[in-house]
Amino acid sequence: MGIFSRFNDIVNSNINALLERAENPEKIIRLVIQEMEDTLVEVRTNAARTIADQKTLTRRLERMYDELSEWDQRAELALQKNREDLARSALTEKTSLAKVITRLEQDRVEIEEQRQQLGNDIARLQEKLAEAKARKKSLLMREDTARSRIKTRGSLNDTRVDEAMENFEHLERKMDTLEGKVESYDLGRERSLEEEFADLAADEGIEQELAALKKRMQQKEA
Repeated sequence: MGIFSRFNDIVNSNINALLERAENPEKIIRLVIQEMEDTLVEVRTNAARTIADQKTLTRRLERMYDELSEWDQRAELALQKNREDLARSALTEKTSLAKVITRLEQDRVEIEEQRQQLGNDIARLQEKLAEAKARKKSLLMREDTARSRIKTRGSLNDTRVDEAMENFEHLERKMDTLEGKVESYDLGRERSLEEEFADLAADEGIEQELAALKKRMQQKEA
């Protein structure tokens, strides 16, 4: 099972458990990011171990290649000394060592492929983690907005709002009644001399403003 397949299984199972318990979206987002961070740590640990194995294998192969060269030199020396039996033995050891080197070279190729795959996994995880953190703020803002709208809608549907509006209407009705009482005292009452002169003064002021307006308009037309 690949690292991403296992990661998806873990995240999906935990998210389903949260949804069944009706957990809020923020917990789910934090869970996803935490799982990604934990997986990234695990992949980095595996990558470090693979790199260490690769270095160890490389040093071992270097020593074996040196040993291979030594057996070849020994075989030449034996022939020079007319010791064909020793030369044959040296070549036998060289052949056996070469087979081991071949297997280890295959292991080194596989380790290199594994290291590259882990590097790709780390890059993908880092990219996805950065994307998840960037989207976290947006999702939380949307959640806050949605909750605020739900609260507002709930307030509008609350009977307390209707009761408050009825109280306003009741107060307005009382004010209408008070103003009606004040105006009722003026009904049928003769106007005082001061009120008559006040009306004349007001009319005179209006006539003066009207004359001034006419004069300005005539000047514009001229």
